[in-house]
Amino acid sequence: MVIKVFLASSSGSTAIKKKQQDVVGFLEALKIDYTQLDIASNEENRMWMRENVPGEKKPTNGIPLPPQIFNEEIYCGDYETFFEAKEDNAVYEFLGLTPPPGSKRKVAEEEEQEEGDEDRAEEDLVSEEEEELRELEEEEEQASEED
Repeated sequence: MVIKVFLASSSGSTAIKKKQQDVVGFLEALKIDYTQLDIASNEENRMWMRENVPGEKKPTNGIPLPPQIFNEEIYCGDYETFFEAKEDNAVYEFLGLTPPPGSKRKVAEEEEQEEGDEDRAEEDLVSEEEEELRELEEEEEQASEED
């Protein structure tokens, strides 16, 4: 799977430049493989990006601004959704990737899994005790009926 980041190499907006740098810098820090696709110098990239950003994610003028992030052909989101995922330690999920062992989200998932396993073990134990109690009650009822 290749993460595609659509950028504008010659943007006049410092806000867009900062957002692009933030996305690229974060992906590099996490050692996530990605490809930069320039929409300023490549018309095909620009058209592909515009056509593949879902309608509900496009701004009111209909033209999505960079950075736009995809996992292969699957739209992940724009800078705002990337930033939210970053704040929630959910960048791997945002990108449709499996978190590596030891990542904050992976550790949290493993802890939740362990808690779930403990809860199920307790539920199984309670179910076994309830079953034994029912069997004992049935045996007592049968014994009292025989008397």
